[in-house]
Amino acid sequence: MLQEAIDFRSECDGLFALLDTLDERDWDRQTQFKKWTIDDIIAHLHFGNHAASLSLQGSDAFREFVHGITAARARGTTNLEYTAAWLGGAKNRALLDRWSDFYGELADAFGSADPKQRVEWFGPSMSVRSSVTARLMETWAHGQAIYDLCGKTRSDTDRIKNIAVIGINTFGWTFTNRGLAVPAKRPYVRLAAPSGAEWEWHEPAQDSVIEGSAVEFCQVVTQVRNIADTHLRVVGETAIHWMSIAQCFAGPPENPPAPGSRFVQTQ
Repeated sequence: MLQEAIDFRSECDGLFALLDTLDERDWDRQTQFKKWTIDDIIAHLHFGNHAASLSLQGSDAFREFVHGITAARARGTTNLEYTAAWLGGAKNRALLDRWSDFYGELADAFGSADPKQRVEWFGPSMSVRSSVTARLMETWAHGQAIYDLCGKTRSDTDRIKNIAVIGINTFGWTFTNRGLAVPAKRPYVRLAAPSGAEWEWHEPAQDSVIEGSAVEFCQVVTQVRNIADTHLRVVGETAIHWMSIAQCFAGPPENPPAPGSRFVQTQ
């Protein structure tokens, strides 16, 4: 089975273990992410998983799905409103059950597919391997807001290397997405994995380097933390600029959260 599919399922299982402890009233609590509730976040993740499943089934099914979304947006319907309608009112525990049942099915589908197969997405097409990795990344990133709200520090594993790699690979995207010239030389990146292993990318350079916790690097590139709220060592103009605008997900340019605005909340 494709390792990335196994990692995706494991990440979802970890988030489910936290969500399974919540009371009904917890689901309407607002997180630090755009004031989305826990219910909003899980609905969004389930919606994305459904879209990924359709993309695996073929272009026609996915394009029809996208057409419905586009038409709704033209009528002024927000993504969250469209998702809520698509779910037919499923919320809280019912939504949790629907999401948890489906992510297992999606992991199996990804695991049995050809990793190199091209699948469509809302932006450029991608490989199956990249698609399931993106689902893992989004689950991890949105999950952070829930861990923060619940006052929990997540026990990360080395499967976050999948996310770190997306962060590294979207260096150029971060700049071109904002209409900026891509720096000619990429900073040296050296990260400490949760296991204690060391991960490195690019040529060593003392004057252009990012080093520190892999978890914190992933938090910055997924924009769940501002670089100022980490202990990452960032040296050099290119490295500093990248970490100030890093964006490893598709879509129009998004600014990182303000310093001090995302943190593990005390109950």
